[in-house]
Amino acid sequence: VDTTAYQRRVHGGEYFYENGQRLKKYRGMGSIEAMDRGESAKRYFHKEGTVKVAQGVSGAVVDKGSMKRLIPYLYKGLQHAAQDIGYRTFDSLRADMAKGVIRFERRTVSAQAEGGVHSMASYEKRLYK
Repeated sequence: VDTTAYQRRVHGGEYFYENGQRLKKYRGMGSIEAMDRGESAKRYFHKEGTVKVAQGVSGAVVDKGSMKRLIPYLYKGLQHAAQDIGYRTFDSLRADMAKGVIRFERRTVSAQAEGGVHSMASYEKRLYK
């Protein structure tokens, strides 16, 4: 969700149409354009008057539209996840979280990969026999 919101909101820019497709200008943090505007000086240790070496790109990305149309899908996904662990409502889930009956842990991408089936050429997932 974070990445989706970030890509739709933070990558501000001017919209334009090309070949019937709505595009948005994209300027990467390490791009020459960002350096010219002074936006990446701290991150890339760039000093005014020195040679600039691009560490990013500039271009155009396809506009993905507003995040508003995704919210019902995100809500339903969360609702199904809550039901999967035995909660019919978010209120009951929240109440049990406050009481310490249930807790959630943040897992890194590496931990998620390690927690699932990995490093196999093929496998068969059987839910019941």
